[in-house]
Amino acid sequence: MSTEQKFPTEIVDLPSKGLLYPEDSILSSGTIEMKYMTAKEEDILTNQNYIQKGIVIDKLLKSLIVDKKINYNELLVGDKNAILVAARILGYGADYEFTYQGEQIKVDLTQIENKPFDEKLVSKGKNEFKFTLPTTKNELTYKLLSHGDELKVEQEVKGIKKITKDASPELSTRLKHMIIAIDGNGDTKFIRDFIDNQFLARDSRAFRKHLTGVQPDVDLKFYPEDGPEEGVDIPLGVTFLWPDFAI
Repeated sequence: MSTEQKFPTEIVDLPSKGLLYPEDSILSSGTIEMKYMTAKEEDILTNQNYIQKGIVIDKLLKSLIVDKKINYNELLVGDKNAILVAARILGYGADYEFTYQGEQIKVDLTQIENKPFDEKLVSKGKNEFKFTLPTTKNELTYKLLSHGDELKVEQEVKGIKKITKDASPELSTRLKHMIIAIDGNGDTKFIRDFIDNQFLARDSRAFRKHLTGVQPDVDLKFYPEDGPEEGVDIPLGVTFLWPDFAI
């Protein structure tokens, strides 16, 4: 715990261990220092303008990160999930209650562990991986998405839906931002055309399955008795970060 600040802080370990960030990035340390939530952060959580814009969680996490030189948009999605869980613990404690199939469930958030990922596939300081599609044998070069990348995906999806209201382009759009080359060809138009017209469903499924072993993240699941072996997603509703929402 830091003694230099006027408020208590904790060091949060990132699932990526900092391995995928450039070595000159603060995030390459593999940790983030976060302060405990105060009434100031509760003001953020109740800010209707932030809520309507869908940015309330990001505003909160930025406020809790001690080092303001950290580029929040650079955070990998899995690392952002880790600081989200840490924010809940630092704000309202580790016990989180919710209803599952009519039963009241309580989980201890301090018991949530980081998912294992294959560090042998990582070149330190480089967010770049390769995967050969099992059917067509094309070699993909891809990156893991950051918070900033997710914002671009969201904006593009919204734009497509304005033009075609029944469109559901989330998966293909995410792939277009994740894949940076196909057989060494990094031309954006070529990549987008491949994904729309040549990326077989069976190869897409194999690629997404492959990602589960590469993507650093936290295991946001609980494992009820007689539940599915793969576990059940912990619901991250508004009461996750603000348990007194209904009061």
